Amino acid sequence: MRRIQIFIVLLVIPLSIFSQQEKVLNYQEIDLKPFHFGYTIGFNTMSFAIYPSESAPKNDTLPELNELAPGIDIAIVSNLRLSNRWDFRFLPGISLGERNLKFYERTDSSWESHTSMSLGSTFINLPFIIRYQAERVYNYRPYLISGVNFRWDMARNKDFNADEDIFVKLRPFDIYLEGGFGVDFYLPYFKLSVELRYSAGIHNVLSPDKHDRYPAYVESIDKLQSRVFSLSFYFE
Repeated sequence: MRRIQIFIVLLVIPLSIFSQQEKVLNYQEIDLKPFHFGYTIGFNTMSFAIYPSESAPKNDTLPELNELAPGIDIAIVSNLRLSNRWDFRFLPGISLGERNLKFYERTDSSWESHTSMSLGSTFINLPFIIRYQAERVYNYRPYLISGVNFRWDMARNKDFNADEDIFVKLRPFDIYLEGGFGVDFYLPYFKLSVELRYSAGIHNVLSPDKHDRYPAYVESIDKLQSRVFSLSFYFE
């Protein structure tokens, strides 16, 4: 009986000591730096919010968003610590992607697919982001983001391209409202963050210019507004 008691004591003591030991907190100094840098790489899908025209001369052309295509985001991270919970971020970078429009034309009895247009874009991004961080739990820390992004499309179609059936033009500049969430993972030598973000353009990016032979494509759309979903990986 005494041996059993001794065995239980010897077993409980190290377990008690182990349970009282704190887990190692990785890379704590980054949360105390007033300013730090990093970089991010990610993936996106670009789309449009399409508002069909109700005042077109002939209501025989119907626009629709075609299948989504993947794109790439690359940016530099500049982070200013405002407090223990709040950060201000400037993330200049570029985004590559495309949007696909499909147009249907009315026949005697139904609508038939007529033309698909792939509109490629290369955006110069200038986002200003406020980030709110929850309390750190060991080596994890969730956060929320909100901000505004000024985007300039360097690769928009400036001219019509009959060879590729492109009969609409896009305006180059837009302002996006952005929101999202993510999680920080504190590793021994750097911090990795995984973030989901949604961006909504506030301006109509459809140019009013019409192709001489095919004006119905522009006339069938009242407004095009850009939408972007992004999955990003930050290294800081």
